[in-house]
Amino acid sequence: MSSGPGTLTDPADPGHPAGPHGTDSGTGLGTRPDEAAPGYRAGRTLPLRVEALRQWKRRRTLVMGGVLAALPFVLIVAFAIGRPDGEGPDNRITLMDTATASGANFAATCLFVSAGFLLVIPVALFCGDTVASEAGWSSLRYLLAAPVPRSRLLASKLAVALLYSAAAMLLLPLVALAAGTVAYGWGPLRLPTGGSLPATDALVRLALAVAFVFVSQLVTAGLAFWLSTRTDAPLGAVGGAVGLTIVGNVLDAVTALGDWRDFLPAHWQFAWIDALQPQLEWGGMIKGAAISVTFALVLFALAFRGFARKDIVS
Repeated sequence: MSSGPGTLTDPADPGHPAGPHGTDSGTGLGTRPDEAAPGYRAGRTLPLRVEALRQWKRRRTLVMGGVLAALPFVLIVAFAIGRPDGEGPDNRITLMDTATASGANFAATCLFVSAGFLLVIPVALFCGDTVASEAGWSSLRYLLAAPVPRSRLLASKLAVALLYSAAAMLLLPLVALAAGTVAYGWGPLRLPTGGSLPATDALVRLALAVAFVFVSQLVTAGLAFWLSTRTDAPLGAVGGAVGLTIVGNVLDAVTALGDWRDFLPAHWQFAWIDALQPQLEWGGMIKGAAISVTFALVLFALAFRGFARKDIVS
């Protein structure tokens, strides 16, 4: 029996609603906790491997992976058509100018050209589409009636979304390193500031840079995930996260804000370049990681809190 949109009534007690959102607030079932089926374990619902497989079969996952894997080859063709001059307009050597020095340099260059925007897309896509798409397909309420507790459903979807986001962060530099090594050879990482790093040390520095890029994108992940729990339109969640990330970049370019820019996650998005210095600098990366994680935790908490009280009707 239904007593209103999105609200189920316990058949054993017509006057007792099963929960404030159509399911029991503690278990996600349509009955009270003491009436749960024998053998039911909330922790066994929606296993991570099942959710990961479901997301892997999505077309957008394969398309996004293909785009990231193709970028290094596009850049190799671009450099073959017009090779770098070796120095910038002010006689300054930049990371782009050293792109063809070795496979490590090429991987660093690919990370540099993609970290500001391209790598934002998969994070926003995986985290913003995950819940909103279920609502858009009108399958979200059926998942909760399976029964999957709301917190369990969000935790599984967030974990898988972050897993695929991390995989996207790794895919690009790994393909770039392999393709760059074939095209330009294996050798030390030539530093724009002068000198070089041995190839083995360069791999460690690049791994540190990729790890920081992933941490810096947690703000985008948190924003996209929160929006995904607030709307039934996946494009709105993904586009909203990307749009607000762009706004952050624009605000960071406003020098009139002065020291206030230090509180913007976008201000630290290229702090990973400090890892490609003769002496590793930690200051910028630590500050950037702290701000990013703080914003992300707040947004994740808002997503869980809001979804726990949301009336699921789709």
